[in-house]
Amino acid sequence: MSGHSKWSSIKHKKGAADAKRGKLFSKLARAIIVAAREGGGDPAANLALQNAIEKARSYSMPKDNIERAIARGAGGEDGGETYEQIVYEGYGPSGVALIVEALTDNKNRTAAEVRHIFSKHDGNLGGSGAAAYLFERRGIVLVGADGVDEDELTLAAADGGADDVERDGSTFEISSAPAALTGVREAIEAAGFPVESVEVALIPKTNVAIEDEADARKILRLMDALEENDDVQDVYANFDIPETVLETAAS
Repeated sequence: MSGHSKWSSIKHKKGAADAKRGKLFSKLARAIIVAAREGGGDPAANLALQNAIEKARSYSMPKDNIERAIARGAGGEDGGETYEQIVYEGYGPSGVALIVEALTDNKNRTAAEVRHIFSKHDGNLGGSGAAAYLFERRGIVLVGADGVDEDELTLAAADGGADDVERDGSTFEISSAPAALTGVREAIEAAGFPVESVEVALIPKTNVAIEDEADARKILRLMDALEENDDVQDVYANFDIPETVLETAAS
């Protein structure tokens, strides 16, 4: 499992009971509204909407909230705001590559804020294509490893259409094509395994090893600052920080 996937697992556990849940739900709802507006309100016929709903569900977003967001998007009701999807690419401390995905109603404001965050945290914002080639988009399901039989999980995941199951410490990472994500999640849950998170994510093809805790903290501070921005939906990075250092640096 990549270092960023470990970080995502830690962040997900925190986010599920976070005081900022309202802010998180707003971001999840925004993604659902935009997906429904652009591709229609039927998840079966709209992969982007299906994946936005999967992610919202994994954070225990109430069903009513999800349905309201779908209705707003499918009905063209977005609160008077028109959101644009923007992707920023850059590099952080120790040469770690980052991809920042945003939904914004003012791209000039968001670009200025993202650039400022990179600069403040010893990073550099690059142009289009500066880091995208280092990542690939995958469906990712994380399952807690405690008490889980790996062979049985692998069989269930394969039945759902997964390509790979990998264990790293206390977590299994099940990966698939984005279009197979819902089927994989359903198959895993039907087999009785506890799903921690579900999302379509950018997974690094290569990783930058970070052993020093001080360097790890710098990178994670940059990640946190980007994720705190109201317009930023997701941040992906290709660091590989040992789990013990990651947990200490994240505390």
